[in-house]
Amino acid sequence: MEIVIWLVITIPCALLFTGIGIYAWRREKPMWFWSGSEVKEEEITDVKAYNRENGIMWICYSAVFWISMIMGIWNISTAGIVLAVGCLGGIPLLVLAYSRISRKYKR
Repeated sequence: MEIVIWLVITIPCALLFTGIGIYAWRREKPMWFWSGSEVKEEEITDVKAYNRENGIMWICYSAVFWISMIMGIWNISTAGIVLAVGCLGGIPLLVLAYSRISRKYKR
């Protein structure tokens, strides 16, 4: 039963972050990072490349959820540790990655 609960938690989260990545990659206007923030099109030198890198960033973050989901089928304790470390460690990495992307493409 614990594996079912694990899958019910990790699959939607993995899908959510993968979906954000795909959305960012395909978006025609610049993708934002923080909730409530806005990136104006005239601020970005190459919107398509900017959004592509944003999408890759989110898809990489979702990999933590996909990996821990698969690991949870064999060992849920280890998968939980991987998920906790990946999520908590991933948040500062997201901020750093977005800062790099922003600096690279902002006018």
